[in-house]
Amino acid sequence: MTDTPDRPVPQPGISRIAPYVPGRSDTPAGVKLVKLSANESPLGASPRAIEAFRSVAGRLEVYPEGSSRQLREALGEVHGLDPNRLVCGFGSDDLLHLLAQVYLGEGDKAVMSQYGFNVYPIITRGASAEIIMVPEQDFRADVDALLAAVTARTRVLFLANPNNPTGTYLSAGEVERLHAGLRPDILFVLDNAYAEYVTAEDYSVGTELVDSAENVVMVRTFSKMGIAAERVGWMYGPTHIVDAVNRIRGPFNVSLSGQAAAAAAARDVEFTAKLRAHNAKWRNWLTQSLSSNAIHVPPSQGNFILALFENVETSKAAFTALRDKGLIVREMHGYGIPQGLRISIGLEEHMRAVVEILKAFGAPGARD
Repeated sequence: MTDTPDRPVPQPGISRIAPYVPGRSDTPAGVKLVKLSANESPLGASPRAIEAFRSVAGRLEVYPEGSSRQLREALGEVHGLDPNRLVCGFGSDDLLHLLAQVYLGEGDKAVMSQYGFNVYPIITRGASAEIIMVPEQDFRADVDALLAAVTARTRVLFLANPNNPTGTYLSAGEVERLHAGLRPDILFVLDNAYAEYVTAEDYSVGTELVDSAENVVMVRTFSKMGIAAERVGWMYGPTHIVDAVNRIRGPFNVSLSGQAAAAAAARDVEFTAKLRAHNAKWRNWLTQSLSSNAIHVPPSQGNFILALFENVETSKAAFTALRDKGLIVREMHGYGIPQGLRISIGLEEHMRAVVEILKAFGAPGARD
């Protein structure tokens, strides 16, 4: 006879979860905060999204439409996708959680790249499964190593492309090769949170792969496009996966204002293009202005760069120097990169301020 616990006991995987820790946002007294730690839009939100948000202010007593139909239709219109194969959620994290609940359980394994998004271990362990982190090469996912980590117990493979926090990516050909090496019963999750910022010509968001396979889903978000406060994400996948996720998602999992703002943001392709152009210009400028023997910056396709210093002590000192001037960047201890700082792309004045301060740590300085 087994002893009965004297209180509710969580599932085994819960105790092994390291809680998600957001970046710091504190500055010395009297210093104005410039937040470059969360990969938010430096240009704010689409004017159309703001207008749409305001338009629903008089309807706060009404439940949102349960399937986010108008948002799915807007996404289908802009991206050329079947709205019936789209699922919307409370940020892409919501959808990733749902996928883990559906396809992972005790005894199962999920595979991810070493420096991949640290929500993957949380949702995997939350489903009582085991996460396998695969070593990268020069802060870039290694297709062969990922495939070598697959076992009979593997049920899901997560790939952030471009990756957060490194900014590196796999080309369309490499993604296809990775998928080709997976068994058909393994769910391949393409997390394209930063797709709107990619300028690489050999990149693909993976819609063709989703259309040609039964085990691939593409997950996207609006958080990096100026409406992070509303927490709206979306997923495109095969009908059978969409059906499974819809069975367990919350019936009103995207707010009325979130649906309205996201639909308007999706259709405002001019604003998205403006945001992409601003990001590309200052991402390249920041990379060139920081790269040196003392600071290594892997080529990024996100709306941020990763600055790698010679050692942990230098990284801490650089963080403090930036913070003392009100510039908050993201420390990378939680990702196992303690010598790194992730710096979101901001306005020109903020980028120039970052470079000026980091000249004391080996940055060559502005390269206009």
